[in-house]
Amino acid sequence: MGLAIVKYNAGNIQSVLYALERIGRQAVVTDDPAVLRSADKVIFPGVGEASTAMEYLRARGLDELIVGLKQPVLGICLGMQLMCSYSEENDTSCLGIFETSVRKFDGRGAEVGVGAGLKVPQIGWNNVFDLRSKLFDGVPENSYCYFVHGYYAALSEDTIGKTKYGLTYSSALHKGNFYGVQFHPEKSAQVGERILQNFIDGV
Repeated sequence: MGLAIVKYNAGNIQSVLYALERIGRQAVVTDDPAVLRSADKVIFPGVGEASTAMEYLRARGLDELIVGLKQPVLGICLGMQLMCSYSEENDTSCLGIFETSVRKFDGRGAEVGVGAGLKVPQIGWNNVFDLRSKLFDGVPENSYCYFVHGYYAALSEDTIGKTKYGLTYSSALHKGNFYGVQFHPEKSAQVGERILQNFIDGV
């Protein structure tokens, strides 16, 4: 049934819809369990704060629904973080799809000579590297994407893309039918459009 976007209280939905239009795609925005389960692909976007987003998802049963989806699912920014096991943002238990924790940028673990002057949140363009997934077919190593975030997913066995900002963290994750990107593909120009196309057509 095509492409669906999860409708909830932390979705940056309009910008995702515009990005899909630019590549000639349309999506239905919904919190209807039957529609989400029947979609060919699901996008789980997000901007905002983790604990209130998780409360909203749990109150509507969307937490169990998302975890139980069998088709490819793409989490974006907060959406990816909510798919991890835990977030330091207000001590939040998340969906537990990716076996990694989300931590605050605060200089801990910063690599030598980097980190003391970090501006938090990270806002702007940064490169992605060590790309390991069909999600990145045709995307050159060290391509630049657009980030807005104060928390990051630690490196794990699910990491399929990395970015360095004081320390090296997971800018993309993959496990089973679930994918996540910390950056905003809908704001990342041609690179972001290619990643969205790859998700829709290639994974």
